[in-house]
Amino acid sequence: MTTDTRPSEAPIAPAVRASEWTAPGHWKSIDFISDLHLGPETPRTFEAWRQHLEHSPADCIVMLGDWFEVWVGDDLRDQGVAAQCVETLARVSKVKTVAFMAGNRDFLIGADMLAACGLRGLDDPTVMDAFGERLLLTHGDALCLSDVAYQKFRLMVRNPAWQQQALSLPQAERIRIGAQMRTQSETNQNGRSAPADWADVDFPAAMQWMEAARAPTMVHGHTHRPGTETMAPGYVRHVLSDWDLDHAPYRAEVLRWSAAGLHRVAPATGP
Repeated sequence: MTTDTRPSEAPIAPAVRASEWTAPGHWKSIDFISDLHLGPETPRTFEAWRQHLEHSPADCIVMLGDWFEVWVGDDLRDQGVAAQCVETLARVSKVKTVAFMAGNRDFLIGADMLAACGLRGLDDPTVMDAFGERLLLTHGDALCLSDVAYQKFRLMVRNPAWQQQALSLPQAERIRIGAQMRTQSETNQNGRSAPADWADVDFPAAMQWMEAARAPTMVHGHTHRPGTETMAPGYVRHVLSDWDLDHAPYRAEVLRWSAAGLHRVAPATGP
């Protein structure tokens, strides 16, 4: 768990001003999901995601990052799983709002992909105002300050100049680099016994974000440790589940927000 101290060489979470999003007054419920890590090896997870998009009663579905296992450019959106996602969202986004916030695996998703899918892009962080409450939404990786190596990597790859240079590479080269990065990530994860060994969000930094945003409740993904936790008196976080219905232990969960509060539900399925 996070403590009040951090390695002296760790980056400090940047002071950012959260964007604001006020939900329409007629909305009855909003679904939050994250960390689907869709790819060619996860057909059952893709199908569960598709079913939920099509059959959820929510007025809005918000994806808080890591929609894909890896994303190396919008010009590949007409291939494989990406093309299936575009086709699904192009239909669903005509009848309900679907929003997307980039994660650490799909930060290169750009305007072309969002437009093809009919998605609303969200800044990280964003405050969502609905049902008389304010939630601070974030993928969560920017607050995992104890993972010093990752924070240095994140600072580099979120630089617009770095992204422009990366996206200028040929498709084949980007695919090769993406596969290499994915293999390295898997190697790093296999060296840890469980998600509990991974870096968690830094509580003092997270609460600074929440105070600045006037939002005492935070919703995030990234850590693959679903649950609800009181961070300090008056500060609560809801951590989203990752989805994987292709590899045991199977898991998939939705956090639904309504006037009755926040509740965890199973993904919707069709008739």
